[in-house]
Amino acid sequence: MSTPYNLGTDALKVAPFKWDDHYDFPRNLVGFGEKSLNPQWPNGAKIAVSFVINYEEGAEHTVLNGDVHSETHLWEAPGGTPHVQERAVNIESEYDYGARAGVWRLFRLFNKHNFKYTLYAVGQALEGNPAVARHSVENGHDIASHAYRWIDYHNMPAEQEKEYIRKALTSIKETSGVYPKGWYYGRLSPRSHALVWDVYKEMGVPLLWESDSYADDVPYWVDVPAEKDSPNPEGMLMIPYSYDCNDYKFNVATGFGAPHDFYDHVKGAFDVLYEEGSEGSPKMMTIGLHCRCIGKPARFAALKKFVEYIAAKEGVWVATRTQIAEHFREKFPYKKGQLA
Repeated sequence: MSTPYNLGTDALKVAPFKWDDHYDFPRNLVGFGEKSLNPQWPNGAKIAVSFVINYEEGAEHTVLNGDVHSETHLWEAPGGTPHVQERAVNIESEYDYGARAGVWRLFRLFNKHNFKYTLYAVGQALEGNPAVARHSVENGHDIASHAYRWIDYHNMPAEQEKEYIRKALTSIKETSGVYPKGWYYGRLSPRSHALVWDVYKEMGVPLLWESDSYADDVPYWVDVPAEKDSPNPEGMLMIPYSYDCNDYKFNVATGFGAPHDFYDHVKGAFDVLYEEGSEGSPKMMTIGLHCRCIGKPARFAALKKFVEYIAAKEGVWVATRTQIAEHFREKFPYKKGQLA
């Protein structure tokens, strides 16, 4: 085995990877192949556009939430060393901006154009500002789970992670009045796909889609390992997310440097996918947003320009992820061993 990283001798002491028949979902490098799949969007739409608002503010790392250290991720000066058993009040206030100002600026834009978004809602974040949940539901938008805390779950023990999943479902139901029909972690563990499926089943809550995938431009089905011997398997529908058409790239070194970078990038992606749809191969496009990032005035101007650009196009279906999932489930019901 070779590696480009100097992992040190301790890496050799770690037990070798062992496949787990419950947690491990197989990879698929073939997908739908050269001709892709025509998802048959409603009214012959050339493209389905999904706007996602990640609502994480108040659920990040902070000693106020019982954490050992402060947050360092996805703010205006990311990186650095976290403060141990101390508050980072500058970072806290940066996150506060998203909850106090940025989120409402985004909501006003989408409501003005009657574009329905999906709220990737962190349970604890909604607890701190339940008006965000109420507004989304009352205006016909989509609530999905973005876990209970906005933290990294990679090394969390399975039973603890399951408890957090249960807590997320219960919390979001209490603040919004509805259970989330979809799930996206972002910072997931190798067991997360299976654990999310397990908890939804145990609680009797329908899981219509999962988005911890970046593998395609259209939805697709995967077999769930836990259903291997089930006489009536239901599968898991993946609605792929996007890290490239995502405002988080303003907060990473190799990302967007200015608002026009974001606009040029998402417009370019839209134009390519729109052209493919016009040629008979419709696709789906996701734009990932964060209230404390694109909610800042200068960056917001770029988002506003993009929204106005696609609003003037014909054949564009702006839809929530649940709407996309419901359509796909009707057109392409799950069949074991098939993507669609």
